[in-house]
Amino acid sequence: LLSSPQLLFLSTLLLGTILSISSSSWFGAWVGLELNLLSFIPLISSKNNQYSSESALKYFLIQALGSSIIILSASFFLMSLSSASLFLVASLLLKAGAAPFHFWFPSVMEGLNWPQAITLMTVQKIAPMSLISYTISYSSSFLMTGSILLSALVGAIGGLNQTFLRKIMAYSSINHMSWMLSAIMLSESSWMVYFMIYSIVSSSLAFLFYSHQSFHISHIMNHSSHSQTVKILTFISLLSLGGLPPFTGFIAKWFIIQELAFNQMFITLLVLLSSALLTLFYYLRIAMTSMMLSSPKSKWMKSNKFNSSFITPFLIFI
Repeated sequence: LLSSPQLLFLSTLLLGTILSISSSSWFGAWVGLELNLLSFIPLISSKNNQYSSESALKYFLIQALGSSIIILSASFFLMSLSSASLFLVASLLLKAGAAPFHFWFPSVMEGLNWPQAITLMTVQKIAPMSLISYTISYSSSFLMTGSILLSALVGAIGGLNQTFLRKIMAYSSINHMSWMLSAIMLSESSWMVYFMIYSIVSSSLAFLFYSHQSFHISHIMNHSSHSQTVKILTFISLLSLGGLPPFTGFIAKWFIIQELAFNQMFITLLVLLSSALLTLFYYLRIAMTSMMLSSPKSKWMKSNKFNSSFITPFLIFI
């Protein structure tokens, strides 16, 4: 259960997100982003865990840099410079963790526990992505296209040699960013649908890892011999996240594939589909580890009090 300070900071975090996406001025959106940042830092900081404190510092510095660029772009707007929109979109891509501004995201994810990681992968992307959808213009379309292609490739290739689950989920998130950015360029409703499905599937998978305190692929081998239900749930979640039919993750990608083909964005579509195959490889590697392998010599880690049966409602949507 959340303590009173955590509940307070979580409430202000959500308030900052709502303020950003509903504001009618850029100043209000900036205030919402800062409120969101200052609420998330205490949630991920810990005196007992040096890694979470390091992640909190990295996250603060990157987000502060993004906020500074937003203020700089505001002054460019006042001077009617054509590069203002470009700087604004770049700062929001930095805040969201999209390539080529992704360098901070995997290292920050590595220092968080699973509930914090879920928040970073889902809730913390809502405000920047919404603001990107409000500001996209012809002058920033080149940057957006470049970010889509790079996010697809970085997310796919970066996760291939990873064995830590949080880093795998981080690179998976970067790859899914490319699909969401593509959806933003197509229509506002498309990216919202994709984001909702991605949030549900990735959160359910992260809760499965959290309930069994799994942080490494070898930990999955520990609980693969323990519970048949956990094996099946992990397998289904990973296949859905990879976008295989007939799961919900496939439906989300299918809509975007149709829209990209209709708008004749064939190069972008080819890169996205190629990256999806690579990400599917490391999803299947985890899934096969969960389903096929067991490690009797490994010491069984004590399961968290948060029982996996609570996760099942999330998986109804898959």
